[in-house]
Parts: sequence; C-alpha cells; structure tokens
Amino acid sequence: MAKKGAISAAVVKRLPRYYRFLGELKKQGVERISSGELSRRMQLTASQIRQDLNCFGGFGQQGYGYHVDELREEIGKILGVDRKFSTIIIGAGNLGRAITTHIHFDTRGCELVGIFDKNDSIIGTSVGEGLSVRHIDELEQFCKERHPVMAVLCIPKAETQQIADTLVHMGVKAFWNFSHYDLSIGYDDILVENVHLGDSLMTLTYGVNVLMPPQ
Repeated sequence: MAKKGAISAAVVKRLPRYYRFLGELKKQGVERISSGELSRRMQLTASQIRQDLNCFGGFGQQGYGYHVDELREEIGKILGVDRKFSTIIIGAGNLGRAITTHIHFDTRGCELVGIFDKNDSIIGTSVGEGLSVRHIDELEQFCKERHPVMAVLCIPKAETQQIADTLVHMGVKAFWNFSHYDLSIGYDDILVENVHLGDSLMTLTYGVNVLMPPQ
C-alpha cells in the first residue's frame, strides 16, 4: 500500500466510486471484469483505472482483468470500511436525523455510537435503529467512555468551530461537516470533509444553464 499522504486527493475521491460499482457488479453475479469494460461502465479511461489502482500496488492479471469480489475487498480495506471507526453525530434536527436514518454507517467503515443535541424537547427521542438523542452536556463524559474518532456535524454555522475545537480536545480525529461552514482546524492530524449540498445543486444548475441558455 502507498505511504500516507502519497496519494492524490483525486484518486482518493474515486475509490468509493470503484467500491460502489464493484458492489453492483457483485450483485449482478459478475465474477471478473476487464479494465476496458470497467472503464466503459464508469466513464473513465482504462489507463486512468490502472493508474489509480497501481497507486496501491496494482491488481488484476494480464489477459484476465480484475476479480470483482477480490478487488472490491481490497479497495474496502484501503478505504477502511472493515475497521468500524467509532462515530458520533452532533445535531439531531431534520438533517441529523435523516443522515442517521438513511446513511448505512456500518457498511462504510463507521460504527454510529451516539447522537447529541441541545434541544431539550428531543432529548431521549429515538433516531434510526434505536439510537437515543443525548444532551450535548453529556458529550465530554461520553467521549471519555466511548472514545469516538469521527464526528458528523449537523449544527448551525455559528457553532461549528467551537464544537469542533471541543471535540478535537476530546480525541476526535475526523469531521464530516454539513454545517455550511468551511471548517479549518489548526491541527495537522485532523481530517475534515466539508459537505455543501447547495454547491452540488448549483453545479447541476450550471449544467442546465449551459444546455438551456437564457434567451
């Protein structure tokens, strides 16, 4: 496997897509696939696929292609989906509840162990598969006991940096941030994935605007 930091962000961004496509192929009963066929399905070039996978030592055999199940398993190990990193959600509003309910954390390398909010009216209510909303005041003690390493932030923009700093001091190492705030933590060993759903939508409207220019 490549050394930490040696892989470009673009390659890392494509790994979950490989994992997802290979999962679909596995469900369809496909046992092996060539880089050419995989490139056609994924709309990437075959050379791009080979270059990406060669970053991690290379997979597949000349004249055989890739064994779907084995390649998916190896990519899963690279992504860490077999590790089950302890994860918490901060914010049990509409977005936090939707993410808790509809994102299958357990198949994506995470074990969802807690969800927190400061709204007294929802404390103790159940979310997802029986996860009970805890008060944010319990966060410090919970972190001491369960040692979460990842946090999903579904909180107002103004609260994000303070909550993130607090969580870093409690041992959290990575953030999946939906707060509309570009989280920038001054720690070299903290990972942040800022998610802006509105930006994604505007990328789509740009495409529509090109297809249907104003008259």
